[in-house]
Amino acid sequence: MTLRYDLYWSFRSPYSYLVTPRLVALEKAYDVEANVRVVYPIAVRQPDFFVHNDPLWVTYFMRDVFRSAEFVGLPLAWADPDPVAMDRKTKTYPKEQPYIHRLTRLGQAATERGRGLAFLAEVSALIWSGKVKNWHEGDHLARAARRAGLDLAEMDAAVTAEAERLDGVIAASQEAQREGGHYGVPLMVFDGEPFFGQDRFDQLKWRMLRKGLVKR
Repeated sequence: MTLRYDLYWSFRSPYSYLVTPRLVALEKAYDVEANVRVVYPIAVRQPDFFVHNDPLWVTYFMRDVFRSAEFVGLPLAWADPDPVAMDRKTKTYPKEQPYIHRLTRLGQAATERGRGLAFLAEVSALIWSGKVKNWHEGDHLARAARRAGLDLAEMDAAVTAEAERLDGVIAASQEAQREGGHYGVPLMVFDGEPFFGQDRFDQLKWRMLRKGLVKR
């Protein structure tokens, strides 16, 4: 029997990028399927979220994320441009954003076309690996979509025509995320149990094995 879990995931999260290759490999090797539920980053959902954090939150995060990338053997450079633009003076995030709405809607569109996890893997590597400069320009996104088995032009047309509907689906995922047990990403919810963070992958797999996960 195929095991299924909900994957709450954001394009602004380097931790989401770091866990995705392991989720792809898990699905390739085992009879398991991710129900991809892309969500907007906390900076979009709560634009003043980082204003109220202790300064140590940021310093620890920056140390940990690069350490975590080294530990799992993935290249990492801070996204340029950042998928979420920040007002440097106020340290808040304007409602009008140049990239994140398109990216998140594309993620939902890819999921609806049955290629969600593949699209997340390709695009997150494009944004966060540091191998490509100006990921938003040229044909970088189109090529990433093609590698995931998708047509970016077709999806962009759908995103433009169905933006309101897609945002409704994303909003529903954000509500379900909190019901699942956490507000952050990546969040994997399996059999009613939340696993928050890329460093919970091994526990997720362990729990699945205890619940009957079998190799393909």
